[in-house]
Amino acid sequence: MSDPLPSLAGIGGPPIVAGMSERFYINCPLSPGIASLDGEEAHHLAAVCRLRLGDPLFLFNGDGQEFPARVVKIESGQVALEVFEPARPDRELPFSLTVACPPPKGDRIQFLVEKLTELGVTRYVPLSTQRRQPHPRELRPDKLHRQVIEASKQCGRNVLMKIDALASWEDFCRRGSLAGLKMLAHPGGLPLADLQPGVPAARDIALAIGPEGGFSEEEIATARTAGWQLVDLGPRILRVETAAIVLAGVIASFRQA
Repeated sequence: MSDPLPSLAGIGGPPIVAGMSERFYINCPLSPGIASLDGEEAHHLAAVCRLRLGDPLFLFNGDGQEFPARVVKIESGQVALEVFEPARPDRELPFSLTVACPPPKGDRIQFLVEKLTELGVTRYVPLSTQRRQPHPRELRPDKLHRQVIEASKQCGRNVLMKIDALASWEDFCRRGSLAGLKMLAHPGGLPLADLQPGVPAARDIALAIGPEGGFSEEEIATARTAGWQLVDLGPRILRVETAAIVLAGVIASFRQA
């Protein structure tokens, strides 16, 4: 039988310094009381961060709340935590931001997912286009979901960015559920520097970036018909992930200014 939990009264009150405490993800509902952390997160807490009895931390499960907590027991493969009343810090964008682009090849897809999460993107939609038809196994959903969690831990987000299944451009660009303001990166469109006046405060936004070589003329015509506005990112040729990060960052900065 394992040792009983230490007296909670001897450990003290909840941690209060958000910027100085480690953050951990737990995939279950949370409420004040005792919670158990296991698997990768427990290993990270005990073996990597080397937290000890009484150390403060924060828990989040993707529902938008952040729970201050304190370590009350560490044993092989499992950590017991005292969880306190939650807070709901305002770290999300004040609008929904969807980014759609073909997944970059190799490990660059992980970099893209990490940076979109940090920027506050709501949803990433991997695209299949005429010039890039990725195989679904390139996406490795479990690995990308873990990347979202790790990036969220680092940047302080308490809502996880969603990653959709692979979608064709033909289907995605005509989705009725898409935001009212839809922008597609393409040479000859509206210059990036001229975008701000056209980004209304009350609208959610969808962004699309093409593959290496860009969208085909047929795909551009389809986008125009579906109400997409073309945006020019400048004279240099950017990688897919660079273009996605630049455009998402610019739009996020306009709406948070």
